[in-house]
Amino acid sequence: MRRHVTFAILISVLSIISPATFGQEIPSGEDVGFVPVFDGKSLNGWDGNKSLWHVQDGMILGETSAGSPLAYNQFLIWKDGELDDFELKLDYKIESGNSGIQIRSFVRGNRPYSVGGYQADIDAAGQWVGSCYGEAFRGVLAKRGQKVQMNEAGKPEVTGATGDPVELGRWVKPGDWNHYHIIAKGNKIEIKINGHTMSELTDNDTDTRRRSGLLALQLHAGEPMKVAFRNIQLKRLPLGDVKKIVFVAGTPSHPPRAHEHNAGCLLLAGKLNKYQSDKVLAVVYTNGWPSDPTAFQNADAVVMYSDGGQRHVAFSHLKTLRQLRDRAIGIGAIHYAVEMTPGDSNDTLISCIGGAFEINYSVNPHWIADFKKLPDHPVSRGITPFSINDEWYFNMRFVEGMKGVTPILSAIPPAETMSRPDGEHSGNPQVRKMVAEGKPQHVCWVYDREDGGRGFGFTGAHFHDNWANDAFRKTVLNAVCWIAGVKIPKNGIEVPTPTKEELDANLDPKGRKKAKAKSGRETAKKKKA
Repeated sequence: MRRHVTFAILISVLSIISPATFGQEIPSGEDVGFVPVFDGKSLNGWDGNKSLWHVQDGMILGETSAGSPLAYNQFLIWKDGELDDFELKLDYKIESGNSGIQIRSFVRGNRPYSVGGYQADIDAAGQWVGSCYGEAFRGVLAKRGQKVQMNEAGKPEVTGATGDPVELGRWVKPGDWNHYHIIAKGNKIEIKINGHTMSELTDNDTDTRRRSGLLALQLHAGEPMKVAFRNIQLKRLPLGDVKKIVFVAGTPSHPPRAHEHNAGCLLLAGKLNKYQSDKVLAVVYTNGWPSDPTAFQNADAVVMYSDGGQRHVAFSHLKTLRQLRDRAIGIGAIHYAVEMTPGDSNDTLISCIGGAFEINYSVNPHWIADFKKLPDHPVSRGITPFSINDEWYFNMRFVEGMKGVTPILSAIPPAETMSRPDGEHSGNPQVRKMVAEGKPQHVCWVYDREDGGRGFGFTGAHFHDNWANDAFRKTVLNAVCWIAGVKIPKNGIEVPTPTKEELDANLDPKGRKKAKAKSGRETAKKKKA
């Protein structure tokens, strides 16, 4: 009798603490790698019209009324990241009207909370549910039951069937919870509901198709409607055809046009996406470490550009940094991001990129470095000797014996680099002796890690406008692509010199009233595959 009572109490307790209580279900074996992008309690990480969207009982509820009809379709947008190749799973329930799930989409700037792009359709009447639609983006792309290829001219061609559209529609439960599963890999999008493939789209329109973009949930204009979403889970997939580079930009610091982490990362990523799209897909998380839990799932390289020491963008994320290292992911650091603090943090950084700035050992003067000779290495391809003024750190703490480290940019610091008194960053007897003896100093290096991964450190880029120097910029772009596993061509990674307008774009509001930063949100340049 006692055993029965105990078992009953145990079952009762388990039912109380079940994740389903919070709107989340226990992942099955096939759900490994999926992580929630909705916490079941709040709209953290999402942005939309708060009068239309709220959270209740573990669900996101979107609702319109007859008294306040929508003049245009509005969306709740996931702001923590963007989608490239992925699987998305969620449950939805619609009581009336029309809705949808936007994927790889874009902001339409003419109206608030308006987006366009691929949409996995939902409607209460069951006419369009399971179809792939193009919101402000070419219209109907693949109806339920169809396999469609978009040709180069952007015209849909039905090439097969996923099943009878009427029979497929019967698997959808009207007014009840249904399970949506969307798989986007390269230029193919597959839409499933309740385990059944509803439609497939292969987009061969290279001028228009999208490889990355926003995730959003729709409320449709017109009749009053109500839709609910829960258990929103995301898993990123390896890109396969190109390498993925994740830039992580630190928060604002220093005077204008110095330490422009956000603008610098966005500039480099934008150039790569526009001019090297056959090799890479680059994304940027601005203003701090990503809040996107899937940020690094399919990364081939992670590049950090931020302040250093305890303000380093990864200082509180050493475990993740080590996990990236252990997965043989390429890791790079630009300027102050080559420094943490002596001990565990610097040791971790050195194990990832081969070297680091160490206080009371390394120094950070401003000087004109004259790079007269470059080594025979893929990262130096297409770079001719050059000189440029920057805050070039030197006398870095490298791995023992510099094993696996190849210097890329080396120069002899002039005597005036030692004009400041000794201090944590300014000078010490050892480095003064080295400068007096005219010993070359390595200010950019690459690292072949024993785990098979790659790393680099680049101590310049204090001054934002130095990105307009072609040799300076190419050195970094070569290094970024090399650690991602890209084969560097004979002339290096070539992109046009940025214009003044490009250099001025995305600068932090320094010296003025600062805009509130949204930490760790992805800001990626839109890219056409």
